[in-house]
Amino acid sequence: MAENGNLDNVYADDVATFGDRLLAAREAAGLGQAELAAKLGVRDKTLAAWEEDLAEPRGNRLQMLAGMLNVSLRWLMTGIGDDPLEPGTAPAMVLPARMALADIARIRSDLTKLVAELDRVEGRLGELLVTEAAEA
Repeated sequence: MAENGNLDNVYADDVATFGDRLLAAREAAGLGQAELAAKLGVRDKTLAAWEEDLAEPRGNRLQMLAGMLNVSLRWLMTGIGDDPLEPGTAPAMVLPARMALADIARIRSDLTKLVAELDRVEGRLGELLVTEAAEA
């Protein structure tokens, strides 16, 4: 986070860190830390570590963050591009719609993993049935 702790300067290229931009975008979106962490499916302390520049999210979480916070991925990572909207200036449906899209992306990812697991179990069951039939 920027050393001065003042969010007025958080967008300045020479001062802002990833954590500063994340914090500012979260606040501009009107989200609490716990609320955003829950939407992302991460622990509160994980999000806090990102905002404090103690850790960095993986690529899939970066994309989700950008979508949920209504900022470009480029701006979130580098500070280059448009700043997030000031609190209360986003159209009423934009933030909930972006959060719903991020939820869909997370669910789709979970479903992909579940389908792969289902395929694996189905394959094992098929092998067991073939073995049983051969022994009968």
